[in-house]
Amino acid sequence: MPNTGSADFAAIQEVMKWPWKPMWRVPTMPMPWTYRHASREWRAFLDDVKERMSLASDNMAYTAVDAVFQTFRRRLTAQQGLNVAGVLPSVLRATFVNGWDVTALPVPFSERSALIAETKQVRVHHNLTPDNAIEATAWAIRRCTNKTDFERVLKQLPDEAVAFWHVDVDDRAELEPRIV
Repeated sequence: MPNTGSADFAAIQEVMKWPWKPMWRVPTMPMPWTYRHASREWRAFLDDVKERMSLASDNMAYTAVDAVFQTFRRRLTAQQGLNVAGVLPSVLRATFVNGWDVTALPVPFSERSALIAETKQVRVHHNLTPDNAIEATAWAIRRCTNKTDFERVLKQLPDEAVAFWHVDVDDRAELEPRIV
C-alpha cells in the first residue's frame, strides 16, 4: 500500500489528473476526401469522358485520357507536372504521372491539330481517340477538380498550357462537380 502522505505519491496523483492526454489521443488529420472516394470520382470522370467522346468502353476512354495526359506532360518540367497532378483526384493523379520519364526535356507546345494527332499516336494499335479528346478531357477534369486550385496551378504555367485546358461552355453550370 503506498504512503499517501509522500511527496512522490502527490506528484503522481497530480500527473494522473484528468483530463490527461495520452499520445494515442492526439488528433490526426482525416483521410483526404479524394482517397476515401477514389472509385466514385474515377467512375464519374470516366462516365463524363466516355459520354463527351462518344466512346463505348472504359478502356477506350482510359486510353484517350492517358494519351491526352502524355501529350500535355511532355511539355512540362517535372515540377510543373507534379503541381498539376497535385490538384487532380487521386486516380487521375496516378494516371497523370504513370510511366512519365521526368528526365526528358520538355518539348514546345504546338498547334492544336498537332497535339490531337500526337494523342492518337499513343498505343496506336489500341487507340480510338476522337478529335475532341483534349476538349472532352478538359471538360471532365474541370468537373472533378477544385476550380480554385486548378486555376491557381494553371496560372503558373505557360499560356499554351492554359489554352490546352480551356473549355468553352454556354452555361458555366455545366462544369459543376458531378460528385459533391
